[in-house]
Amino acid sequence: MINRSSITLKYREPAVKWINEADPYNDNPGITLTSVNKDRIVYLIREEDADTPDDLKEWIELNYEALFENELDGWYTDESLWPKKRTLKLFYNWFDVECNTVILDTVGSTIIDEEI
Repeated sequence: MINRSSITLKYREPAVKWINEADPYNDNPGITLTSVNKDRIVYLIREEDADTPDDLKEWIELNYEALFENELDGWYTDESLWPKKRTLKLFYNWFDVECNTVILDTVGSTIIDEEI
């Protein structure tokens, strides 16, 4: 076991609508709720940030902007296509947060932090 918890963001329909509508070159939007949620980013967070639902809520409130921007950047690097007001309310309208508090490393070798 490693001393981390994880969160993933499960896309909701309003986010999928934005993905399909934001691309100025896409005449045939084909992203679906099912397809967008097949392969998601796993964010590792400190164990104590997910000890209780209130701890997790507080962590999300402090970090939702970075999460939001990372997800948007994964679709369109042109920030002019992003929603102008990225509020906590919009974040929760676009994503469900799923948390795992037990992370088991089954590989057993050194974890390497690769800069992106």
